[in-house]
Amino acid sequence: MRSNFPRYLIVGFTIFSLACSNEKITEDTQSSKEDHENQPSVHIDLPQIKKRKKLIAITSYCATCYFIYRGKPMGFEYELLERLAKHLDVDLEIVVAENLNDVVKMLNEGKGDIIAYGMTITQARQKKLAFTEHYTTTRQVLVQRKPNNWRRMKHHQIEKSLIRNQIDLIGKSVHVRRNSSYYARLKTLSNELGGDINIVEVPGYLETEELIQMVAEGKIDYTVADQNIAFINKTYYPDLDVETPISFPQKIAWAVRKNSPELLAAVDDWILETKRTTDYHVIYNKYFKNRKAYKRRIESPFYSKTGEKISQYDALIKKSAKELGWDWLLLASMIYQESRFDPNATSWVGAKGLMQVVPETAEPYGVTNLYDPKQNILAGTKYLIYLMDFWKTIPDSLERIKFVMASYNVGAGHILDAQRLAEKYGSDPNVWTDHVEKYILLKSEKKYYYDEAVRNGYCRGAEPYNYVREIWSRYSHYRQVLEISALRNASKKELISKLNFSFNAK
Repeated sequence: MRSNFPRYLIVGFTIFSLACSNEKITEDTQSSKEDHENQPSVHIDLPQIKKRKKLIAITSYCATCYFIYRGKPMGFEYELLERLAKHLDVDLEIVVAENLNDVVKMLNEGKGDIIAYGMTITQARQKKLAFTEHYTTTRQVLVQRKPNNWRRMKHHQIEKSLIRNQIDLIGKSVHVRRNSSYYARLKTLSNELGGDINIVEVPGYLETEELIQMVAEGKIDYTVADQNIAFINKTYYPDLDVETPISFPQKIAWAVRKNSPELLAAVDDWILETKRTTDYHVIYNKYFKNRKAYKRRIESPFYSKTGEKISQYDALIKKSAKELGWDWLLLASMIYQESRFDPNATSWVGAKGLMQVVPETAEPYGVTNLYDPKQNILAGTKYLIYLMDFWKTIPDSLERIKFVMASYNVGAGHILDAQRLAEKYGSDPNVWTDHVEKYILLKSEKKYYYDEAVRNGYCRGAEPYNYVREIWSRYSHYRQVLEISALRNASKKELISKLNFSFNAK
């Protein structure tokens, strides 16, 4: 039977069907590729973490999660992670995600054990990640500028100039990261409104707070942020309005790999317990509600997000570190450990100043005023140079520095004892980490401080043990934060330059 259906329609329909089919195949292939990339390629769960004695956390470098302020690592996530690691009886290592679009891939490749920053729980993300119990709830809000002369305007005039109805976002350009929950929400909202919101993708290295700053400075018109982040940033940028919600309340949590059920269970139990404590609420308020403290940090030259200074003594430290042959950040970490950069610090044994030098040590170097930062660092550096020579037989240069630090803290005699104990009991006497440090700890036990290898008696070994570890841990924070700050500042300047060109072209 001959069809009466026009042949050109059949051909057209066939071509259209093939095109749709190819498009579907392409989408399915891309989806399959993403699903493959989002599957864990390693199996590391709580037993493996405890065996290596270290929890590796991937976090965000921002004003609420993790940063350095006056030489001290800080942040809401950082403080909670410290407590979690202590609860699990492991050390903590922080890995900053250079590009927040890559955090899932980083986790599933084993570059970290947990993603620890404020992640909104979404259905799409639950396909890739195992979320912990949520630790707070928030909603997404639009970040926009008030009119230039808003202080001279009446309330209703200000309101009229702002977006209060989400439908007015149609045709507006909103800048967000692609893999953020903000991007997904804007896509959904755009569909719900039946019009196009111009969602402008920004590089993954840009934090939400940096986009908020760009709105405040007029570089972009709109972005989206979680309400708690938007509110604390508004403290510093009073020209911003953050009152227009674009989502319902959403749960915020951390995440682990889908094949880490034991870690997930342990973290869940800890979060549920921690959320009920006063300590948790003190930490939360410190970073999200204490506006004066936030503003003070942001305006400080010793805040790593806006400055490159660790302390006001950086120039002196750099000069002395060069003389020592050390990275200046390592010496800075040591000085922080000694005095918290307080030039007037005095210990119960009479050690004074930034490097806690005793007068007997300073005298041979002609130093008379240990409260003078320059003289104090001079004396401390000279003594470190002496100790570097004393331990010159340690082959590895980094291990040698650890012997030097421990000797600076507790005296070379006790470290020689620990070295002899290490050799006697089968450890490497020329390696501090996991070898000699183990025996300085044991020198507080009668069995060991009465050992025939020991010549200097009892030692509170936990003090030099923790002293060296804390200095090196803080040093790793300093290095990572300053490196990523420099990288992001350069990238941000390039982006702003492009944005300025774009605005000027208009």
